[in-house]
Amino acid sequence: WTKIYKKWDNFNIYIDASKVTGEQDQFCDYPYLVEDINVGDIIRIESGLFDVIVKEKQSDHVLVEAMHSIWIKQRRHINLPGMKLRMPWLIEQDKKDVLFAIENDFDFIAMSFVRNKANIQELRTILKEKNAENIQIISKIENQEAIDNLTEIVDESDWVMVARGDLWIEVPIEDLPIYQRQIVKACGARWKFVIVATHLLETMIENPFPTRAEVSDIFNAVQQKADALMLSGETTIGKYPIQAAEMMKSVIKKSESVRDYSKHDDFEAAWCTSRDIEKKYLIRSAIAIAESSWLNAIVIFTKHGRLAKMAAAFKPNVRIFAITNNKKTFTNTTLLFGVTSRYLEYEDHSAVLEDALKKMIEAGDVAITDRVIVVTDFKKWDKEIPSLDIITLQDLIG
Repeated sequence: WTKIYKKWDNFNIYIDASKVTGEQDQFCDYPYLVEDINVGDIIRIESGLFDVIVKEKQSDHVLVEAMHSIWIKQRRHINLPGMKLRMPWLIEQDKKDVLFAIENDFDFIAMSFVRNKANIQELRTILKEKNAENIQIISKIENQEAIDNLTEIVDESDWVMVARGDLWIEVPIEDLPIYQRQIVKACGARWKFVIVATHLLETMIENPFPTRAEVSDIFNAVQQKADALMLSGETTIGKYPIQAAEMMKSVIKKSESVRDYSKHDDFEAAWCTSRDIEKKYLIRSAIAIAESSWLNAIVIFTKHGRLAKMAAAFKPNVRIFAITNNKKTFTNTTLLFGVTSRYLEYEDHSAVLEDALKKMIEAGDVAITDRVIVVTDFKKWDKEIPSLDIITLQDLIG
C-alpha cells in the first residue's frame, strides 16, 4: 500500500500495531518511542525524505505533523536523531545471519548502527565461540552516539565505514564533512582500513553524468586518505551502474595523481606496542627508500597482515606486495590501500624468497630487471628480528 501526506497533515504513530485504525496512522516497532521522545522532536522517515514533528504524546502513540508533502510505502526506515535507543544490540535474526556468515566462510561482517565498543565485543564473542575469529568486523558509523564513542569503536574494530547515508540524518548535515574527516584520520592513526560510502554519485541513479559537487566530494575523500570509496544505490538500483563505476574510478585516479604522499607520522603512540614502533620505523624507511630511489616495489612477508596494514596506513606511492601463507590474511589484506596480496605455501619464508619473486615475475607484478625492497622477519636465538633488504632481481634469480 501507499499513503499520501500533505504538509501540515496530523496523524498518529502507534507502538501497538493493533491500534492503527486511521487511514494515515502508522506503526513503529520501537517499543520505547513514546517514553523516549519529546514534544518538538523530529522523526525522520525514509532516510530524511519525510520529516514529522511530534505535537503530542499519549500512552500508546504520538501525534505528529507532516513537515512536507509526500507519498510513501510501508515498512520504511525511521531515524530518531540524537536519541540513544534502548534495544538489544544483536537480535535473533542478526545471530542467525552471523551463523550464516560463519557457515559460508565469510571474510567480513559489516555492523550497522554501532553505538559503542560493547556492540562490537558482543559480535566478537560469538565469532570466538564458533572458532571464527578470522572474520573481520567492519563497524558502520551512522549516528551521533558512535561519533561520541569514535575512539573506542575504532580501537575495537577491524575496519570502519563512514556510512554517510544514515549519518547525515542522525547529525546536523553541516557537521557531516567534519565527522568524515575525523573518522578517516582516527582510522589512519590506528592503521584501520576505512571506507567512505553512500551518496558519492547519487544523481547517477537517474542521470548518466554526475554533478560538480559529487566529483568534488570524491576528490576530497581521496585527498583525506580514505582507503576505499563505495557506491551503493548507483550500482544496485541505478540506471547507469557501469557509467557510475567508471566515473568513480576516473575521479579517484585523477585525485590520486595530485595527492600529497609525504609520510606524516600520525600513528597514535598509545595504540602501538614497542614491537609495532620498531616495525613502523622499518616500513616507513622502506617506503621512503623505495620512493626516493625509484625502486619498483616493496615485498612484505606477513603471517597475520599486521605489517601490511601498517604499510597501507602510510598511503604509499609505491606498489606493495604482501606474501602470506595464511589464506585468511590473503583475503583480508586484498582490500588494503596500495597492497596486492599473494598466497604462497611455505614453512620458512626465508627459504622461499627466490620462489616468491619468480612467481611475481611470472604474474607480471615485477620484471627481472627491477629492484625491490623485501621487508620481513628472520629467526635468530628463538626471536623474530625485522629486516630490510634491497634486491636486484636479476642478481638473485639470474
